[in-house]
Amino acid sequence: MGAPVSVRLDDDVQATLKAEAKGRGMGLATYLRQLATDAARDVRRKQIREQSAQVGRRVAANPEAKAFYADWGTPSTDIG
Repeated sequence: MGAPVSVRLDDDVQATLKAEAKGRGMGLATYLRQLATDAARDVRRKQIREQSAQVGRRVAANPEAKAFYADWGTPSTDIG
């Protein structure tokens, strides 16, 4: 497990999150940990999509790269 993080919340925000956590059958700390984990996963997925798009743009702009991917990415019907 990682290091603890301290977060200061406004009273109304804390009350809202605490009520939501209770409704889900968990404590506030567990709920906040779940929210942070979900947000981090979403950030990582966004970064991967952005990096993939960047690769796609570079390949599209480079004829040699396009040829490589066209050849490499096309399934062959030749059976050994």
